Amino acid sequence: MAKKAKPSVEKIVKKVNKEFEKTSARIEGLINDALGQFDTLQSQIQEPVRKLLKDMDELRDREMKRFNDEFERRMDEFQELQSALLERLGVAPGKASQAAPSAKTKSSKTSDNKAAKPAKATPKAKKPLDKSDLTRVKGIGPATAKKMQDAGITSIEQIANPTDADLKLLQNFKSMKGFKDLTTEAQKVL
Repeated sequence: MAKKAKPSVEKIVKKVNKEFEKTSARIEGLINDALGQFDTLQSQIQEPVRKLLKDMDELRDREMKRFNDEFERRMDEFQELQSALLERLGVAPGKASQAAPSAKTKSSKTSDNKAAKPAKATPKAKKPLDKSDLTRVKGIGPATAKKMQDAGITSIEQIANPTDADLKLLQNFKSMKGFKDLTTEAQKVL
């Protein structure tokens, strides 16, 4: 009787091993499916994140350029103001080199008024205006500028001196705060 019990135990072990192999194969298939879905989900998330990072970099670069342009403009204004103030005070730049007494007599100085006046400082040449940067117009931020460009308004000139077609495009932005002053503000930039 012991011999008959032994083959049935072997059959049970084989049957359990087969079921175990089937279950393992199913689990492995489920894991592979889950990993495939995870990879798909990861790629779906990565693309928008990459685009967002790119947009942030572009926005940062654009804002830094705008800041630098504004800073340079203000520095030029400051230097012009400083030069004008120094001229009014009679202490123009380069005056220190002229502080030593010259060989000219008083009569020659008074007869030559141009030599007595300090020379004006020449202001720096301004950079050419980027007319495609709509954010230079007061009241237009980066988001609004993007919407305007998408709508077909690509130049400050179109806002400052709009054609009939430009006026129709601008009407899409009439709910914008400060819309009534856009043309005036754009003209100030130009």
